[in-house]
Amino acid sequence: MLPTVFGYIGVGLAFGIVAHTSHLSLLVVAGMSFIVYTGSAQFIITSMLLLHDPLSAIFISTFLVNSRMILMSTSLAQYFRHESLFKNLLIGTLVTDETFALAMNKQNKTSGKLSFAWQSAANLVAYLVWGVATIVGALLGGMIADPTRFGFDFALTAMFIGLVYLQLISDRRLGLSLQLMVMIFVAIIYYFMIGLMSQNFALLVATVAGCLFGMEMKKCR
Repeated sequence: MLPTVFGYIGVGLAFGIVAHTSHLSLLVVAGMSFIVYTGSAQFIITSMLLLHDPLSAIFISTFLVNSRMILMSTSLAQYFRHESLFKNLLIGTLVTDETFALAMNKQNKTSGKLSFAWQSAANLVAYLVWGVATIVGALLGGMIADPTRFGFDFALTAMFIGLVYLQLISDRRLGLSLQLMVMIFVAIIYYFMIGLMSQNFALLVATVAGCLFGMEMKKCR
């Protein structure tokens, strides 16, 4: 979890600072981080609250931004079929992009096996670090007027670059060429889809298309 923790700290601080400059109270920041716990969508919620958008629009936007979690949870659930529904719900409640990516890297090294204890620990560390970082960011918000000056806005991107690199070098069964081919395919689909629909829907369509494309390419090989 250590490499992703630094990303959570950077982005969490950035969100806390943005929330503070948007005049959100410390209680609201903590509530969003520990109850909503939606990462990038929290930035969207903050901006929509600032513009006094209706709650219905905020709910729908948050759902669309996080709809990718349906795909991730579906993929992750196959590793926990032997666990109870309650344990699966606990895992699904706290899974994030980063802990999902870590799980995929982990199962590559454990012959497709994941334990409830390992996944829960990864999820819980991410959850607590994110929450604490956003609160600290809100407390420091009065001292940092421009978070982009310190590169906080790039922390999330840098973390994902690192996760993609780990995925590329750890999954030797698929081969580097196939993985790169799927990544390029997803990028092309996403590029054309954003001209026809919202970015969130385009991302969802590109992800599903990439899964299907990768599955067919794997069969051909």
